[in-house]
Amino acid sequence: MEYLPKDPAILVSSVNMLLRDDEFDTLESLCYNFNTEPEDLKSYLKGNGFVYSEQQRQFRPIGYDAVR
Repeated sequence: MEYLPKDPAILVSSVNMLLRDDEFDTLESLCYNFNTEPEDLKSYLKGNGFVYSEQQRQFRPIGYDAVR
């Protein structure tokens, strides 16, 4: 993968896969490899309904863990 996808759903899937499969040990290292800032990625995905969980090392839908 030479670049990160632009489509939010594919981007989330790709980033989560790269983190899950231990291609990168942190979101920061993944972002620096793809020449983007972690805060830019977080902001873009938050605007599209996803937030980053440091504990789980993955992006999740906003409200996913909300008590119902």
